[in-house]
Amino acid sequence: MAMLDQVLARIDAELDAALERLFALLRIPSISTEPAHGADCRAAADWLAADLAAIGFDASVRPTAGHPIVVAHDRAAAGPSALFYGHYDVQPVDPLGLWEHDPFAPFVETRANGSRAIRARGASDDKGQVMTFVEACRAWKAVAGALPIPVSLLIEGEEEAGGENLPPFLAAHADELRADIGLICDTGMWDARTPAITTMLRGMCGEELVLTGADRDLHSGGYGSAAVNPNHVLARILADLHDADGRVTIPGFYDGVPELPDQLRQEWERLDFDPAEFLGAVGLSVPAGEKNRSVLEMIWSRPTCEVNGMGGGYQGDGFKTVIPARAAAKVSFRLVFDQDPHAVRERFRAFVRERLPADCTVAFTEHGAGRAIRFPVDAPAFARTQRALSEEWGTEAVFIGAGGSIPVSHQLKTTLGMDVVLTGFALDDDRIHSPNEKYELESFRRGARSWARILAALAD
Repeated sequence: MAMLDQVLARIDAELDAALERLFALLRIPSISTEPAHGADCRAAADWLAADLAAIGFDASVRPTAGHPIVVAHDRAAAGPSALFYGHYDVQPVDPLGLWEHDPFAPFVETRANGSRAIRARGASDDKGQVMTFVEACRAWKAVAGALPIPVSLLIEGEEEAGGENLPPFLAAHADELRADIGLICDTGMWDARTPAITTMLRGMCGEELVLTGADRDLHSGGYGSAAVNPNHVLARILADLHDADGRVTIPGFYDGVPELPDQLRQEWERLDFDPAEFLGAVGLSVPAGEKNRSVLEMIWSRPTCEVNGMGGGYQGDGFKTVIPARAAAKVSFRLVFDQDPHAVRERFRAFVRERLPADCTVAFTEHGAGRAIRFPVDAPAFARTQRALSEEWGTEAVFIGAGGSIPVSHQLKTTLGMDVVLTGFALDDDRIHSPNEKYELESFRRGARSWARILAALAD
């Protein structure tokens, strides 16, 4: 315990230096989805590898068919081994005009109430989160000369671009990367005072469909009613996806979806969650979706079908009376428990084809698929992490679900055979993927302290 106290004190004493290191990484515009930033992604990978090497890791930048991956090892210690995952790439900054400052000129903002936040693209997602773990390792090495347990890091550069090169990389390097437990810091707190461990993540299935009618746009005065209108057809199909009670109507869609266990439901009911406040924060007031389901149940443990985009015909300024030749939509499914994303995709396509009239055809484009995943909270690593987080924050850490998807967690489980502890320090108002992204300075400082405690707890 005395050693841990010294490590925690070191993190606090080195906060300004840690911020300068984080700022150096945040200044690199490593936008993975934009080809113009390919060199910046490489620069971010090089910076991380050099920083990790400086504190004693065997670190290297590994090529892929896309952006490189950073791999680092320090396996001198005994005990259970851990593999930490993060990503150095960031989202595009558009619309740039909505930013109140240069997204790649990081600074600490001091607010009227005295609280402080790091402002920059990537501050929360995921550079700030990655560096909490790196700073914990740095402090352990400086104070004790070694880490409490064997540690490896895997930091990729395509998470925001689909991560298509990570699965083959994991498969090719499985023996090198395999560890006793996986650690991911790309998640958030329950609230600003309560740390959380995410134990359930939804899967994902994305589909784009394009309906085609006539061989060109038609004058609505000359062809109205006589010619099939793909906009009408698409609207009917999309409306048919849900019934009046909010349930998805695709046959077999709920295969593999059990009811929520009573114990878990009761744990969620004890959480300090206000549905009205949750919806009110985004200008809404009435829960949509399945009737007789709580909001937490719907966003954590129930599958969804959402229309993410749709359009057809003239959409510019003014008016143009046409029957469009084509109409398109993008539809995503968040999946839970044992739903098969490939089966959902095929059932959705059959659902659409069954509703096509004569003279209308459809083309589909696949946009990724991944299964939901759950981790056993009774495993020792979860209990030790919960204890370490609770000691740092002075509030008992809670086990929560998450509505989003982190495909790498499933890949680490299936390819490397590891359970994964997902614990991060982001807050709901960090504006990740949006203009004016931020990361609370307290999240950064106490995040590093939390990881220092977790590494010690895993060694016990």
